[in-house]
Amino acid sequence: MSLSVFTHPDCLKHDPGADHPETPARLQVVLERLGKDKSIRVQEAHAAGREPLLAVHPDAYLSSLEAMSARGGGTLFLDTILNRYSWAAVLGGTGAVLAAVDHAVQGHGHSFAAIRPPGHHALVTRGMGFCLVNNVVVAARHAQRAGLRQVLIIDWDVHHGNGTQALVEGDATIRYVSLHQYPWYPGTGAAGERGVGNVFNVPRGPGHPPDLYVRDLSAAIAAATSDWVADLVLVSAGFDAMAGDPLGGFTLEPEHYTELTQRIRERMPRTPIVGLLEGGYVPVRIADGLIAHLLGLQ
Repeated sequence: MSLSVFTHPDCLKHDPGADHPETPARLQVVLERLGKDKSIRVQEAHAAGREPLLAVHPDAYLSSLEAMSARGGGTLFLDTILNRYSWAAVLGGTGAVLAAVDHAVQGHGHSFAAIRPPGHHALVTRGMGFCLVNNVVVAARHAQRAGLRQVLIIDWDVHHGNGTQALVEGDATIRYVSLHQYPWYPGTGAAGERGVGNVFNVPRGPGHPPDLYVRDLSAAIAAATSDWVADLVLVSAGFDAMAGDPLGGFTLEPEHYTELTQRIRERMPRTPIVGLLEGGYVPVRIADGLIAHLLGLQ
């Protein structure tokens, strides 16, 4: 059975600038690699409207993103920069996220949304950390509107998903597990941050053997699901935890993403899984990590 990856061409048009690490090449190289693998079906999704985003972000904030893009772009917050196509990229990426979730929850198999910009730093009314809207929480809310109740979010990006945690930490129907470098950007994600008992942070220092990161994330997933059954697993799949990434200090290699994915499947063998692209700033390495993750899903 082929594995479906959903994307949208407007995600390639968002461009924060030549010297910015969140470059269109991050996605372009991924799509080129996927196009060579006959076991993977890359599908272009339809762009979304505003409604799915309104489940997470207020209309005034979305309108500010749209207006900034219409003016040709600008700096939203520090290193979070828009160009004239950024709003279109948001809608295109959201459409790919919704299509991936629908594909999985309708019983067609695990799936992945190859999108940019990333999303896990985006707060309710503020983008930051290269992120404009919180893609994974949009995905969770879409799944819940479709009838699923409990959603597990696993975030293995090297940076803590402060936006995701802030958006779900008061909601017991969503559990959030995050492995991340600590202390590191954005400064959140301490082990004591537990929300309503639904947040499971795994803060770790750089430079440890990769098996430690795999073991500790797996243990946190087991703890999060020991007394709680997820109807859907969403993976905030950043690949900046790999050795050599310029924005992180972890030591994972592609095969560790296959192992992590297989462990998730073994833990929850009947639960659909949807991955969403987050960080990673060496395009070839992102592609290596993503292919390894998809191998685990297959």
